[in-house]
Amino acid sequence: MGNEATKAAAPRFSVVIPAYNARATLARALDSVLAQTWPAHEIIVVDDGSSDDTEEVVAAYGDRVIYLQQKNAGPSAARNRGVAAASGDWAAFLDADDWYYPGRLQAHAEIIAADPGLDFLVAGFDYRDAEGNLIEPSIARTSLGRRLQQQVGKNGHAVIEGETIGEFIAQQFSDTRGLSLPRRTFMALGGFPVDLRICEDVAFLLRLCAASRRVGVACASQAVYLVHDEGLIRSDRLRAQTETVRALLTLETEMSSAPAPVRLAWQRLVKEAYRNLAYYLAKQGHKGEALADLMKSFRFHPSWRDGRDMLSVLKG
Repeated sequence: MGNEATKAAAPRFSVVIPAYNARATLARALDSVLAQTWPAHEIIVVDDGSSDDTEEVVAAYGDRVIYLQQKNAGPSAARNRGVAAASGDWAAFLDADDWYYPGRLQAHAEIIAADPGLDFLVAGFDYRDAEGNLIEPSIARTSLGRRLQQQVGKNGHAVIEGETIGEFIAQQFSDTRGLSLPRRTFMALGGFPVDLRICEDVAFLLRLCAASRRVGVACASQAVYLVHDEGLIRSDRLRAQTETVRALLTLETEMSSAPAPVRLAWQRLVKEAYRNLAYYLAKQGHKGEALADLMKSFRFHPSWRDGRDMLSVLKG
């Protein structure tokens, strides 16, 4: 998908923040967007059925923040509603418990100006603990991210294309907090899948990559992912892993016609999801279920490791 809109004018970023019982951190997220060196065109908070005083927190910002409210429908529906209501030509995202570094939007604005033919943009982010201490940068934990940092050109960014798009999907050194894309692209793809509460961002990324040719990368960390133990992925491992498999399998028909690098990356993600589920079940003493799930993975990118995985599951 081309970005003809970026050739006509400087990008106007609409930053969408889904909020659900995040009073303690929402103000920090909003302050970080308001402190951007490239001002956001608008900030849209979608209150996804919160039971705290999210509305009052947003009200304190007056007309600097647009407030939308809905019954609890999940982060996908909240993000989709925010983008649908946006008036900017680019969409960016931030969760209510995370925050942007001051140059987040400017980094992408400069890349768009230097290379307006890019389909979408991503950026690295930092993992931080509840006290704000740095755990590690996302981009430095992947081989592709480190390679891109070494290849940054004179215009200050790297480009992912061709086979490298598959590497990016597999390694995922960026996510929604580092994503910027044209609003019309988001709408054409149908937004985030509302029937998924886990892995919805990966499902959307796969669709986006399948429809794209060139991706711009701001290699420096531009946002913070706050690591805590309250999320569903950490609190209910079995459900999280089961839902990850289901989410990826919903794309099977679409991925059959996707470009080869994207299709292969999807196959590897499905296989890894099945493998993780099988190992978890085996550790819980459910070897029969574990073997059944592991065997389902064998049709996705078969390899010599399949036999080794089976032996490991049998051993528990």
